[in-house]
Amino acid sequence: MAETFISERNLKFLLYEVFTITDLTGYPYYEDHSQEVFDMVLDAAMKLSKDLLLPVFEEMDKNQPEFVDGQIKVHPRVGEFMRAAGEGGWINANYSYDAGGQQLPLTVTLAAHFIFSAANYSASVYPLLTSGAARLIESFGTEEMKEKYFARMFSGEWQGTMAMTEPQAGSSLSDITTLAEPTDNGYYNMKGQKIFISAADHDGVDNVIHLMLAKIKDAPPGVRGISLFVVPKQRIDENGKLEFNDVHVSGIYHKLGYRGSPIVQLSLGDNGDCRGYLVGEPHKGLTYMFQLMNEARIDVGLGAAAIASAAYYAALEYTRVRPQGRRLTDKDPTLPQVPIIEHADVKRMLLFQRSIIEGSLSLLFQCSQYADYEKVLTGEERKRYSLLLDLLTPVAKSYPSEMAILSVSQGLQCLGGYGYCDEFPLEQYYRDVRIHPIHEGTTGIHGITLLGRNITMQKGRAYKVYLEEVHKTIQSAGEYPALQSQTRELGEALDVLNDVTQHLVGFAQEGKVGLFLADSTLYLELFGIICVAWQWLKQAITIRKALEHNLSGAEADFYNGKNYAFRYFFDYELPKISGLAKTLKKSSGITLAMTDHLFTD
Repeated sequence: MAETFISERNLKFLLYEVFTITDLTGYPYYEDHSQEVFDMVLDAAMKLSKDLLLPVFEEMDKNQPEFVDGQIKVHPRVGEFMRAAGEGGWINANYSYDAGGQQLPLTVTLAAHFIFSAANYSASVYPLLTSGAARLIESFGTEEMKEKYFARMFSGEWQGTMAMTEPQAGSSLSDITTLAEPTDNGYYNMKGQKIFISAADHDGVDNVIHLMLAKIKDAPPGVRGISLFVVPKQRIDENGKLEFNDVHVSGIYHKLGYRGSPIVQLSLGDNGDCRGYLVGEPHKGLTYMFQLMNEARIDVGLGAAAIASAAYYAALEYTRVRPQGRRLTDKDPTLPQVPIIEHADVKRMLLFQRSIIEGSLSLLFQCSQYADYEKVLTGEERKRYSLLLDLLTPVAKSYPSEMAILSVSQGLQCLGGYGYCDEFPLEQYYRDVRIHPIHEGTTGIHGITLLGRNITMQKGRAYKVYLEEVHKTIQSAGEYPALQSQTRELGEALDVLNDVTQHLVGFAQEGKVGLFLADSTLYLELFGIICVAWQWLKQAITIRKALEHNLSGAEADFYNGKNYAFRYFFDYELPKISGLAKTLKKSSGITLAMTDHLFTD
């Protein structure tokens, strides 16, 4: 197991040099913080990860949660970590002081999440799920709900979840059937089933609080009839004690990876006594839930990049010590073998991984910075950042999720046959990372969201603002002679993006919605590559500034290594948009024309 699983130096490069996150401390909301505070947060996250999470990374995979006597048993470290997360203030770190939090910028808390996820993704999700569920109560719940749930959720004693998916509905939330019947007692009687609910039951906590989507009896059809409820596993009775709330575990799923966290099927109201408490107004549940989902989607992209980071450092360590073969220019078989990192193709695989991970992380921090500025700005500036965040969230979720699979695969390839065996962690990283294009909305759903909604919303305003941001970076990079080639290439890539976008939007204007959205996943891929190229050019400006000084030793190596990763992305990844653009412009409609009965043996 590699001791290194993330680059602390790269985290600080992005936070302080590229995104100058300390600028936020100039606003009253964040004025209590400083770079020293942020460094302490990162140091604490590293210590917690090395002490609690990393040592049981493989153990939690091998000893999966078990469904025993009506309850799910998880690794004992889960409870320890939840309590430690509570004591350290990690669960409510970026909540306001009024809500009992620390008012840390989201960007800084995401950096900590990145560290936790790279050390042990399965363990890292428990407090994150709780934080997200509590956020919905904070935003839309009553003061009574906050008094009931916040203290024990923030302390790590109680787990939080979001329960959306149902057996017959899957991602089609308009088809959920979980029913909430009103009573005269201030609660609703809940009846139905939920599936694929992360951490929906386990013995690492004393209670589980579900934020659940359901339909009130006689609600409007479709998504307009969805409401949001708090449905605890154990409710608080009139004496302040816990009593069972008729929430039953009806199954646990056995998974390819991400095995340390249980994915659960729930049955509600088997005995007619499952009580749900309405959050906010009736029939606005999906709108409320999307707040949590947008935050969760950025966390999913972050988790994928984190797993890829851990896999990269495991591969890097192996390639430095594994001798095999000789340099292509050495023909003498009596010469000693060289470490495989000396071979060009191995360096290509490592550069691929690094360019994906560090490009993805930059995009994720870009989105979180927009969210941080949303909190402190007003008027048109705030609207601008809100539009950018809305536009880029599907990309920030999907690009890292899809590309992390390829990145980890290349890490596994670096180890050859050993990578395929469980004595090295690469095979587990490969299994763990596969969930990310699926949960919190599949890649296909995010493709439709990006092209079908975000590109065209407000008459293309968000897309226009995004192009302005990229052009600002191009203009700044143009001041550096060493960046002229990449500056031109990114400009040409934007021309390709505009051409493809106008072509596809033309179908929408003609009422050909099928053709407009048929290949939206490919459009998302095209958009993502260009988006990450933008982030690499943004990083390259900072790299060039640093290299103008007479650096030496580790600092010189860091910036020169970053520069190679930047150049790799532009030479190897950005050109891939040509094939995607060609397919998207062709718009053959083959996937629309293909019919069920033609899928035969």
